[in-house]
Amino acid sequence: MNLQRDAAGSNRLTPRHAPAIASVLAAMVLVVLDAAIVHVALPSVAQSLQVTPAMSIWVITAYQSALVMALLPCAALGESFGYRKVFTIGVTVFVGASVLCALSPSLRWLVAARFLQGLGGAAVMALGVALLRTVVPDRRLDAAIGWNALAVALSSAAGPAIGAAILSGASWPWLFAINLPLGMFVLLASRALPDTAGTARPLDPISVALNAGTFAAFVVGATQLIAQPGLAVALIIAAVTALTTLIRRERPKEAPLIPLDLLGTDAFRISVAASILCFSGVATGMVALTFHLQHGLGQNVWMTGLYMTPWPVAVAAAAPLAGHLARQVSTAWLCAAGGICLAIGLATAAIWPVQASLLPLALLTMLCGLGFGFFQVPNNQNMFLSAPRERSGAAGGMQGTARLTGQTAGAIVMTLLFTIVPVHAAPRIGLGIAAGLALAAGLVSVLRAPGLRPRPLP
Repeated sequence: MNLQRDAAGSNRLTPRHAPAIASVLAAMVLVVLDAAIVHVALPSVAQSLQVTPAMSIWVITAYQSALVMALLPCAALGESFGYRKVFTIGVTVFVGASVLCALSPSLRWLVAARFLQGLGGAAVMALGVALLRTVVPDRRLDAAIGWNALAVALSSAAGPAIGAAILSGASWPWLFAINLPLGMFVLLASRALPDTAGTARPLDPISVALNAGTFAAFVVGATQLIAQPGLAVALIIAAVTALTTLIRRERPKEAPLIPLDLLGTDAFRISVAASILCFSGVATGMVALTFHLQHGLGQNVWMTGLYMTPWPVAVAAAAPLAGHLARQVSTAWLCAAGGICLAIGLATAAIWPVQASLLPLALLTMLCGLGFGFFQVPNNQNMFLSAPRERSGAAGGMQGTARLTGQTAGAIVMTLLFTIVPVHAAPRIGLGIAAGLALAAGLVSVLRAPGLRPRPLP
């Protein structure tokens, strides 16, 4: 598929590009919506399969583990064999695993099917923006990233409500069965994506194994940090050892599995660091705010969801505007402004008096969403435009890895807080820590501004 050119000779989008763009955005909705609605189903899953609530958490952990383990390998596969081919295989695996999830007779089967789902979802997340980059010109990439952020935000916002609606009239397997029609649409629409040739570079199986071992040990170690601290420390040490070995093995390569070539540039490295900090703050803040509303402010589940809804809705509203502003304002300063807004919202929520009206909390969550939207779109845009077009897959894999690393770090922060401080105090402290992480993300982004960039690594 070639982009048409207007009279001035510049690339422009035409209606025939709509199916290609729709296939990528719909695939993102498929993956994000599934993750969002499954959280609502955990109590039903635990009761139906006769397992404890703690054991049901593995339904989420298995998916997240597979996702973070497979992001970078899927990115490398996309560069090697072609983005569309690996993307469609990923969607096929995801849809097939959804069927297995719906038919699972036990928790073990469900966890295994969710792990398979995560492998398929990794291909979608790693290659989605890379595929958009093959459809839209670089000067419209900011808009494409805004569309992507809008799809993700709306799916996250709608997920719990859709899950609750389905569970009100059907059993939990239907939460996975609804993936079939949307998955079939994605597969049909993906035929409009350009079938670009890959580099045919073979993957190093030892490096893939080291990568999988690194993230698997890290995720499992993080989840066991409180229950089994000895095992957790051993797993985290194993993760660091595997990562060190992987870096040494991949450093001499022209296109390493971990994109060391991209991380060697200031703009990309700073964007990745800022993304990890921001997603750590967001994950910490959302968990802390949920507990703060329920335990500190005495709100029920319905009202908690109502007060939290402005956050993703504001992200959806801010994403297209941030993409437009990124064409006129330095992405460094735009990300800094977003991080500061997010930090102000989180910090104010932490100190808001319990006896006061709760309506301002809805405004504060809206401010958090606006800040996150203004940070995420320009930061992702800078990350992808800092990478050569032929390394878009690696950039996508690294962007997803940064996001999941930050989210895992946020979960660890709240787990530690709930262990070492009283339950009523942990959410406020967590909101304060989240504000600090968001502010740090904004300040790190400023390093990308002209005249403030650090010297390149030797």
